[in-house]
Amino acid sequence: MPEWLDGWLGAVREMEVWSTPWAEVSRPAVVGWTAFYLAFLVYAATITSGFLFIDSANLVVHEGGHLLFGWLGRTLGLWGGTILQWLVPLLLAAYFFVQRQTTAFAFSLFFFFENWLYTATYMADARAMVLPLVTTGDPDFVEHDWNTIFTSLGVLPYDTTIAGVVRFGGWCGMIGTAAWLIWRACKSMEARASSASRN
Repeated sequence: MPEWLDGWLGAVREMEVWSTPWAEVSRPAVVGWTAFYLAFLVYAATITSGFLFIDSANLVVHEGGHLLFGWLGRTLGLWGGTILQWLVPLLLAAYFFVQRQTTAFAFSLFFFFENWLYTATYMADARAMVLPLVTTGDPDFVEHDWNTIFTSLGVLPYDTTIAGVVRFGGWCGMIGTAAWLIWRACKSMEARASSASRN
């Protein structure tokens, strides 16, 4: 391992955040959040259009990403929609991870992975191009992000396969995040029970 990487990893391991306990989650909160995530997963699994209600907010962030990254050139402007769409919930998750805010971290991470479903729907449409497109610029010059990206990368014939992998990753991430929250809350309750029994 390169010396600089070993030093960097060592510094990360020594960060105070790893020894800071996660915020406790009450039993009613666990029940409420579990019900919310299960209901959302069922809802997401039964929507055939691929566009969930939360995706209206994702779309606003996506279009903002085109405008923001567009200042850095056409290529980054094209990728910028998806970059910002994924970056916003990921940065929120990172912030709440450092703050050890259990439910806020889980919420942000869950919707980071939900964005993968939204992206997968857009990717799968790269060849068909039947989805209605939204743009903040001149509608006469609107382009399909993933048709253009996949064409430039030479992978357009694999659009649905790539979308399937991304969608699968999104589902794994959402389910894994909900499972982590339940596990984390159970550990917290066990610790409280153990402490109470000692006292």
